[in-house]
Amino acid sequence: MDISELEALLTPEGLRLLESVPEPESTADVARAVSRLRAAGHSPDLVSAVVGQARLRARARAKFGAFADRLLFTRAGLEQATRMPVAARHAGRFRSAGIRRVADLGCGIGGDALAFAAAGLRVLAVDADEVTAALAAYNLAPFRDEAEVRHGRAEDVALEPGDGVWLDPARRTAGHTETTRVGPGDYAPPLDWGLALARQHPAGIKLGPAFDRAAIPEDAEAQWVSADGTVVELALWSGVLARPGVRRAALVLRAGSAYELTAPADSTDEAVRELGAFVHEPDGAVIRARLIGDVARSLQAGMLAPRVAYMTGDAPLHSPFAATFRVRETLPFEVKKLGRALRERGIGTLEIKKRGVDVDPAALRSRLGLRGDDAATLILTRVGAKRVAVLADRVGESHDAEATRRP
Repeated sequence: MDISELEALLTPEGLRLLESVPEPESTADVARAVSRLRAAGHSPDLVSAVVGQARLRARARAKFGAFADRLLFTRAGLEQATRMPVAARHAGRFRSAGIRRVADLGCGIGGDALAFAAAGLRVLAVDADEVTAALAAYNLAPFRDEAEVRHGRAEDVALEPGDGVWLDPARRTAGHTETTRVGPGDYAPPLDWGLALARQHPAGIKLGPAFDRAAIPEDAEAQWVSADGTVVELALWSGVLARPGVRRAALVLRAGSAYELTAPADSTDEAVRELGAFVHEPDGAVIRARLIGDVARSLQAGMLAPRVAYMTGDAPLHSPFAATFRVRETLPFEVKKLGRALRERGIGTLEIKKRGVDVDPAALRSRLGLRGDDAATLILTRVGAKRVAVLADRVGESHDAEATRRP
């Protein structure tokens, strides 16, 4: 979206038109909507903005739920925006630390700022991009008493004593549509500046999950977050926002529930053991936080192989921090023999998981010639130099505890 499209959209006519446009479900729907609106006499800028927003709102429901239908987005802003349940956790941490005003530097379209304001915090939301800042102002309009939005550089903001800082640096090239990832040296605002700021004010810094662990400050709490099976961020917390004695944390959000594993440092892996009755696959946040050993001990399990994130054991235990599979048997790791064995067992629906082996699951599935009414999981991995194919069944999860912590 450029400034001319924004100006056309942010008018009574533009907003009314946006509310009247059905959600496009295909490229053909988009083409029909554009043709219909142009035939009705609307300007090219307004048509482009309205149809583009209708498409973005449909995509945004995965992060914002029903709230997406009253927000405005850019494509790049939506890609980097925090999911609502995660943003609510950010806001809760600031409130619990006694912070009442948060400077959201690099606020994007305002996802985190919305959560801060909804939690009763005062928010100063700042973004260096003019269009993005304007969209944030629109999105935060229901919280005009709590939130102020500015167009400007994060580095130029004068903070007040007691302010907390939320920093979500742009980790992609500038633009509102097609962008590419950049390294930490090219973040905007610069990461070094943000880390220095976090030594002066209590701060949370949102980074990608694959951020170089060697660059994490020793005095920061590093919290990896997964949402419904996908690791979505690494948050670095400083000052009163960092919990005493916690340097590594894995927060798992799933189906409306939250589970957290914390530790003062990386945990030591359990020893390798032979394949048992169960295989456990740690959640991605646990893997990133290097807390696999803690989960293995809670499951009375060991590692299936060195440097491979599968655990195995005989105890019928489950954890919110790992998916559990009951082992049926091992099968030959050769395509023709494997396909024949699966057909003999009547397996027509197969979940394929792999770690430590170079296999394309989609390509393998097409070569197996599956037939039958049964369903199973195939775990492809290695033990030493040997490749292993484990036929298993996913075990359902039931967790009563809201959170599990290691002191």
